[in-house]
Amino acid sequence: MPLKVAAFYQFAALPDFHALREPLRALCTGLGLKGSVLLAHEGINGTIAGTTEGIDGFVAELQRGPLFGGRLENLELKFSEAAQMPFQRLKVRLKKEIVTLGDATVDPTGRVGTYVEAVDWNALIASPDTLLLDTRNAFEVAMGTFEGAVDPRIASFGQFKEFAARELDPARHRKIAMFCTGGIRCEKASAYLLAHGFTEVYHLKGGILRYLEETPERDSRWRGECFVFDERVALGHGLREHGCTESSAHE
Repeated sequence: MPLKVAAFYQFAALPDFHALREPLRALCTGLGLKGSVLLAHEGINGTIAGTTEGIDGFVAELQRGPLFGGRLENLELKFSEAAQMPFQRLKVRLKKEIVTLGDATVDPTGRVGTYVEAVDWNALIASPDTLLLDTRNAFEVAMGTFEGAVDPRIASFGQFKEFAARELDPARHRKIAMFCTGGIRCEKASAYLLAHGFTEVYHLKGGILRYLEETPERDSRWRGECFVFDERVALGHGLREHGCTESSAHE
């Protein structure tokens, strides 16, 4: 039977995130799950794998159980399958940020760009006045991206600030559409741009993974494969596995 993989995140106030680490680790261990979970004062981010029952139990606890007390009701989730366990072990880590931008003034719980559903994405990026921006790292972009997307040529997401300061101008770039693997980096990137004078910023809800899941291949403007942060390496349309080499990176 194939294993179920859950990629998830939510920006939410978790001032007690240090105390949540061990109960969360115990929950995952008890359900037989492996993968990586990041906890910070600003929320949670992770990708885990296990049986369908284990993953469903984990998600139910996060969204409705006493551990988080209803703070993760709006958890962004993406499910896929793996033929084999894509993680070697379980890691639950405490971080300063659940996705590292390095700017403490950016608060995605306050204001982010406009979400665009996968079904509406093609029309938005086909508009000639839209600057299409890939917010991912250079090695991810090299594996696949949308037609016409700007590659920021960054080695890590923390360099997005420097790219924006150097290449983007609110007076010239009035309409920006951005995307990333699962949506989390765009939450921070759009919040950052809005805080720096950009007024019309859009991002792909659920990221590339949701687009590949929901968009028929014949209608797709995606070219190549989508890098994922586990041993599957890359997914294509329908979230089909395209690789089997280990990767230790994390979005």
